[in-house]
Amino acid sequence: MRQLNVFNSVSLDGYFTGSNGDLSWAHRNDPEWTEFTNSNAGGESVLLFGRVTYDMMRSFWPTPAATQAMPDVARKMNNATKYVFSRSLSNATWQNAHVISTDILGAVRKLKSEEGPPMVILGSGSIIAQLASERLVDEYQIVSVPVILGAGRTMFEGVSETLELERKNTRSFANGNVVSWYESKA
Repeated sequence: MRQLNVFNSVSLDGYFTGSNGDLSWAHRNDPEWTEFTNSNAGGESVLLFGRVTYDMMRSFWPTPAATQAMPDVARKMNNATKYVFSRSLSNATWQNAHVISTDILGAVRKLKSEEGPPMVILGSGSIIAQLASERLVDEYQIVSVPVILGAGRTMFEGVSETLELERKNTRSFANGNVVSWYESKA
């Protein structure tokens, strides 16, 4: 059975996007952080996105600017199998991308039951909230970024019951970021 992980940055006040959808605050590159993101994007994985995150990622990773800025991550992002959950998108144009337009929960259950590499959700708060509510997420990798946004969206809007997690690891970086790994409790 495949594992399903979430990897997202959050501000200290709990937002994963600013009120206008801005994510620039989450990009705090330095050599240590760049090495971590290169290695964390490593290996074979399957990426899951909502349509908004898919559009944002597709507009950057297949470009020469992405290849120049982060060649290892760009190669891995472009080569990965990708699933985008969308009712409005009929065709995915990014390499190895597939659209799932109905029954998100059933599709994720089916993907989890198959053999294969782990699946990772990037961004996609509304998808995360749906999957978290159904206890389909195995691990949350949360990057706490030392910034206060004052407003924005949380990853868990719409989750109506307490979901207990167990912290498995934490790592601090010179740029102020702290990554914490949490597993879902059964």
